Amino acid sequence: MLTLTESAAEVIHELISQPGMPADTGLRIAQNNENSSGPAFALTLSDGPAPDDQVVESRQARVYLEPEIAGQLQDKVLDARVDDTGSIAFQVSPQAPMA
Repeated sequence: MLTLTESAAEVIHELISQPGMPADTGLRIAQNNENSSGPAFALTLSDGPAPDDQVVESRQARVYLEPEIAGQLQDKVLDARVDDTGSIAFQVSPQAPMA
């Protein structure tokens, strides 16, 4: 299952807990069908999961994974960084092998 770094969980929690957001708001990861030369994933805030979404919860962060994406991300880690201008960058990488 997709895991979140502490940084990703903090960033996602900040995004989903903004004033006026519904209680079930989460970061939804879906396949990006818009641009074949762009990122493979589309990240959006969602009021709640779609019926078939896989839900990942960690450190007060909620991530909703579209079914087609859940399989691709099952052995991955989601990280996030915020730069000096406040821009957020998410990165998906392989999980470290267990010793």
